[in-house]
Amino acid sequence: MTRHISVLRRCLPMWVIPLLWTLALGLWGISRQHSVWRDEAATWQVARRSAGEIWHMLGQVDAVHGLYYLLMHVLFECFGPGITVLRLPSVLAVATAAACVTVIGHRLAGARAGLAAGLALGLLPTVQFYLQEGRPYALVMAGSAISTLLLVIVLQGSGRAVHWAAYGGVVLVCALLNWLSLLMLPAHWTTLMWAKAERGVWTRWSVAATAATAGVLPLILFSRTQSEQISWIPPLTWHMLIAPAVLLAIGGLGTLLDRARAGRLSVAAVGLPLLAVPQLGLIGLSLIQPLFLDRYVLFSMLGLTLLIGAALGAAVRFVGPRCPMAVPWLVPVIVGVAVVALLPQSLAKRSPASRVDDVLSAAANVQHLKKAGDAVVFIPAARRDTELVSPDAFAGLRDIALAQSPTASGTLKGEEADPDRIRTAMLEQRRILLVTDVPEVARPISAKRDIVKNAVLQEDFTVVADEQVRGRRVTVYERRGQRP
Repeated sequence: MTRHISVLRRCLPMWVIPLLWTLALGLWGISRQHSVWRDEAATWQVARRSAGEIWHMLGQVDAVHGLYYLLMHVLFECFGPGITVLRLPSVLAVATAAACVTVIGHRLAGARAGLAAGLALGLLPTVQFYLQEGRPYALVMAGSAISTLLLVIVLQGSGRAVHWAAYGGVVLVCALLNWLSLLMLPAHWTTLMWAKAERGVWTRWSVAATAATAGVLPLILFSRTQSEQISWIPPLTWHMLIAPAVLLAIGGLGTLLDRARAGRLSVAAVGLPLLAVPQLGLIGLSLIQPLFLDRYVLFSMLGLTLLIGAALGAAVRFVGPRCPMAVPWLVPVIVGVAVVALLPQSLAKRSPASRVDDVLSAAANVQHLKKAGDAVVFIPAARRDTELVSPDAFAGLRDIALAQSPTASGTLKGEEADPDRIRTAMLEQRRILLVTDVPEVARPISAKRDIVKNAVLQEDFTVVADEQVRGRRVTVYERRGQRP
């Protein structure tokens, strides 16, 4: 068996195994039972616009995701809009990150530590959530993994000018996808301190980091003018710190097992800062303005998997002298146990219930409930994403509250008419379909237009059909006195 493993290593690079493993995890149930939730719906509807329309929108909203939207626009143009096209970039990104983690772990702690780290990445519940998500966070993780690998190559003395140029370029691209990814830079700074990097390395790193930061600074400043978009994020509370505390405790254990020492480049010197610094940095920023969402520092999971790999590597070193026959099987057995233990989580993450809602199921309900001449309204207006993702399901319906389309207005949900015009238009209808949230996830109605819509429906219309599925609700109202 050992001979076969040695032959396999010579014929197949170690990083290929985690890459294929993570691809398999990502492709497993990628359609999530043909469901798309509201965040992915934003990607879908924006990617279907022209490049000029996307650029117009970025001046009003979501500038922070501009590069990602343009990338998805190109993919939709080349391959057509679809669930697989929407999510496959994230699958490929996490697979790339797994390959990079494997190489980093191999360089710093040996082949088995690298293999364990690479295989572990796609199994982490948080990573599994974003592994199949049509949003940019997995791409940021891939870029963070590449930049960290480049840093390790340089610190091990085999780096050249091209590695530093690539490092700065990758950090810049990550920041353009989500500028909070710049939190990787203080993590890398900590690694340089830990490893006692030479002055020349410090100089080149400072130039690359400064250039990347300067390149994204205009986006940071401009996106701050759109900060109302994240006003819904709740203030930091103690219970929100439980998960980071658990992660840091696990990271500390991995560091002890790695027997890290100052002045030596090790898994702990790379992994612990990558895990801890972004988490702590985001907590610090959240004390100024609420920002604490785990997806903003998803890339910190790279550090966790490196430390997990180091722990398994230490286990192999402990078992080896005592039971040499068990060594080749130790990592596969532990990974197998982890797969079985995490299977309920894996199945849950691939279920529509793992997300707050599903725009496609609501569109299907509209499709079979509508009749010729019906009107449609949305409460809140953001639920118009149901129509924007599945326009065919709304064919023949009149969106009577809409004054200017999302594309024309450069917004995600369009511009609606003033409340009095909405009231007048609603009272002229015989039947109205309302698309909204189910009560369990609905927020209190606060916008004046939505208050008017709700009041007219309650006072002048009667419910004749109501369907709720996967976080969305479609209700058919008929004007009182219309039925015989």
